[in-house]
Amino acid sequence: MRQTVPSAPSCDLSSKKCPLSGHFLEGVPSRTVSRGVVGAVLLAMRIHVLVREQELDGTPDEVFGFFGDAHNLEAITPPLLRFTVITPRTDGRIPMAVGTLIEYRLRIHGLPIRWQTLIQEWVPGVRFVDAQLRGPYALWHHTHEFQALPGDRTLMRDTVRYAIGFGPFGDVSHRAFVARDVAAIFDHRARVLGPLLAAPDLPAPCEQVTRR
Repeated sequence: MRQTVPSAPSCDLSSKKCPLSGHFLEGVPSRTVSRGVVGAVLLAMRIHVLVREQELDGTPDEVFGFFGDAHNLEAITPPLLRFTVITPRTDGRIPMAVGTLIEYRLRIHGLPIRWQTLIQEWVPGVRFVDAQLRGPYALWHHTHEFQALPGDRTLMRDTVRYAIGFGPFGDVSHRAFVARDVAAIFDHRARVLGPLLAAPDLPAPCEQVTRR
């Protein structure tokens, strides 16, 4: 297993070099959010970045298939968060595609939280992107990438860009506990993913769902 945890720099969304510039609002329904308002808010926020890499047994299609079932998030999230997917299933799972909305219920430091994410990109076996529409962060943008390695193994890379908001208070909160909490989530995920992927009932590789 290989992990990398770089520093958490800020990201200037007005810069063309920022990975979020012109991307965060892709696929967001116009009825859900005012694009102009969100764009202005994003420009004023300090964006933190966490990157993790992990080598896993299984091909990219096989590893991606595990994440293709949104309910598997419950198995890789620390129990303390009491994380539950509340979006109804269709034929046993949530159909995943660009535009899919997924809702969760969890607790953060004992406080009940509702979280809704939007799937912005969905390329089976390669990558997918989810972005928070409603939840505890001012911004949560998570890119998952899957790269083939020799011996039917996969390098999985998570890139999370997140912001807390609340100006200086948010910066203090990030240093005090938020950065540690986010890192702990991915530490737990790294510990449990290997055994879960080795289970005999590993989900089948995903197929692209076409929305009409």
